[in-house]
Amino acid sequence: MFKEFCDILCADKKFITVEVNPPHGASIDGLIAEIKKHKLHEKVTGFSCTDNPLAKLKMSGVLSAIKIQQAFKKPVIATMSMRDKNKLSLQSTLLGANDFDLRCILALTGDPAKFSDQPEVKGVLERDSTLLLSIIYHLNNGVDYSNKKLKPAPKPIYPFAVTNAYAKDMKKLQKRMIKKLNYGARAIITQPIYDMENAKELLELFEEAKHMSVRDTAKEAHLVLGQFPIVRAKTANFINDKVPGISVPKHIIDDMNLASMDGEDKEQEVGFALSRSIFNDVMKAHGKVHLMTHNRFDLCSELIG
Repeated sequence: MFKEFCDILCADKKFITVEVNPPHGASIDGLIAEIKKHKLHEKVTGFSCTDNPLAKLKMSGVLSAIKIQQAFKKPVIATMSMRDKNKLSLQSTLLGANDFDLRCILALTGDPAKFSDQPEVKGVLERDSTLLLSIIYHLNNGVDYSNKKLKPAPKPIYPFAVTNAYAKDMKKLQKRMIKKLNYGARAIITQPIYDMENAKELLELFEEAKHMSVRDTAKEAHLVLGQFPIVRAKTANFINDKVPGISVPKHIIDDMNLASMDGEDKEQEVGFALSRSIFNDVMKAHGKVHLMTHNRFDLCSELIG
């Protein structure tokens, strides 16, 4: 399953993953039912599972990922945040997940604990996401982080990382790409992109970063372009004004603002048309997309077609 997943990632084939946000509750069965309802599992290469985004309490991302993977027999990329775990907990979770054949891990530093909806939460944050990438590198060599041999050794783990889609100085963004590739990232997923010029620039920077990396695995690493479909003018304005590392072109904001003046149906129609155009352009030019829709699986399914 994972070899095929990585083969598709590395080949000139369509690669589509969809993000799943676990619920603020004790079962993910409702989301699994929604995915089945829209037959999304038949249209994608795999899924990803978030880990308490914005430090808001959700069901365990790793356990949710295991259940989704077992339900659909498709690989799931489990997000692990450095915010909530020290290196002991990270290694323990990775080893346990490995026994359940959960082997794609997205390493995140994590949103600050101050955003949490839980009282007086304190982040652990021993280091940024490169610590988790380093731990995975050790495990893939059959040893723990203190270089003690593991018996039995874990099955291969495939580390993923993330990058912003936009920065005032794009070379600084490239340096972060190189750093993550040097720590062994096999793929890097971008924040959402909203125009092909941004996508092309990211792809060029990434190809340069691969050549500048000291790690052999970087040669086979790939960039996966993120997309967050916008169907509300309010969302377009919020992302552009308040979310770091993402840039929404002025023409999209103008089109969405104008559409909103004609009612919600028109707003959604225009937003979906713009989102589908971006999706089709990315698939045609690059073919590797990660969709983030806050569990709007109906939107994902319609977008993919």
